Amino acid sequence: MNKWRNGPVLTGLLLVASACAGEQNNDDLVARVGTHRFTVDQAIRLLVDEERLATDVGVVNSLAELWVDYTLLAEAAARDTMFSELDLEPLIMQQLSQVMVSQLRDSIIQVDTFITEDELRRRYESEAPALEIHARHIMLQLPVQATPNQRDSVAAALQDIRRRIASGESFEALARMFSQDPGSAAGGGDLGFFARGDMVRPFEEVALELDLGEVSDVVETPFGLHLIRVDERRLKSFDETASAYRFQVQSRMVAEAESLFVTGLVERVDPQLAEGAVDVVREMAENPGIRLSRRAARRRILEWDGGAITMGALQEVLRLESAPFRSQLVESSDEEIEDFIRERGRRDLLVRQAQESGLQPGRDSIDALVADAAGQLRGAARMLGLLDLDQAPGEPREVAVARAVEEALRNNLTGATQVVPLGLLGFQLRERTPSMVLEVGVGRVIVTVAQMRAARSLSPLEQMLDSARALPDTVAP
Repeated sequence: MNKWRNGPVLTGLLLVASACAGEQNNDDLVARVGTHRFTVDQAIRLLVDEERLATDVGVVNSLAELWVDYTLLAEAAARDTMFSELDLEPLIMQQLSQVMVSQLRDSIIQVDTFITEDELRRRYESEAPALEIHARHIMLQLPVQATPNQRDSVAAALQDIRRRIASGESFEALARMFSQDPGSAAGGGDLGFFARGDMVRPFEEVALELDLGEVSDVVETPFGLHLIRVDERRLKSFDETASAYRFQVQSRMVAEAESLFVTGLVERVDPQLAEGAVDVVREMAENPGIRLSRRAARRRILEWDGGAITMGALQEVLRLESAPFRSQLVESSDEEIEDFIRERGRRDLLVRQAQESGLQPGRDSIDALVADAAGQLRGAARMLGLLDLDQAPGEPREVAVARAVEEALRNNLTGATQVVPLGLLGFQLRERTPSMVLEVGVGRVIVTVAQMRAARSLSPLEQMLDSARALPDTVAP
């Protein structure tokens, strides 16, 4: 299936706060880590041929931040290939918390999931859960942390494609020409058949409402902007899917029982949001790398009888989340951020209940999992070429690190290797070594790459986006 279906979104391009270095002439630099330098020329070499990436602040900043992460990782590996200086336990405890909650549900949350064949059939006929849709789409990607004008520009390009379809041009041909979804573009945007829950919600909701052959308006998902056309619908018979549907219904019954259990826990302790909690969370989501004083880290964001969620704990949660999630949280309404905080409180209550029920693993188990996580990190660093440096005799380590990091970034950009998001570990490494990204250098890269690309012949998509950018800010429906 295509990469933008439901599931973890791979987003290694982290945007984090950088510490300031001393006063120096950094005009030719995009970023620094200690004595390591990421020059404007290096960034240009990496980006100029990757024309699927926009020449904007988000892309260059993301590349610079990834360079910082990889440089810090290479230096950490050079000091100790076991990565003993990193605190991997918070990552492990996050996973263990999910396991403990699952065990709590199995041991305490009891629910009768028996359902007769007749009742199952009645539900099936009412819900039509096995409906499958055959659709095509044309997707254009948005720049990282796109501004409103950038989004309007891409949306205008899609609207122009939609008008061309309405005028009689082939959806399939335009998808092959313009779509930036590598999984479907060559097939004319063909996604094949998919069922409920296979697609991200905004996409699915629109697809379910479209008539056959109808082309949607512009639809935004976490992966970009889309035009959707539904070509066919089919519904499997009850006999074909009875077994899978029974499992779905039983899982739903368990989830409902768990929801009632959690509601009971919450009502007993009555969690209360601290004044200003929403603004604090929004600020930490925007700047997760900020260093909290001990007093600030202990400040309570959500408090209840016998427990609380502190700023420090919530900052750790936000650092574990992906950069797109944090960006989305920054733009969320106050009510949505309150829901996020309360959901963290509910999770914490469940974990505490599991601990009180004796479900927390012992120290030996935790240590074994930490060791396994360190092994996975070593594997990722080796895959990137950052673990075993190719260092010539007498060559300074800094030179070998710089060469390995640039090669790792190049392989990431070309798709030869996967991006390795460091997340919480990246923040830990940055707290040990001063790093910074320089706006002047970022600007120079943007201008130079744009000029070099403009000197080449434009692709059809580039021509369309250039035309869209020339449109007024208000995009016609």
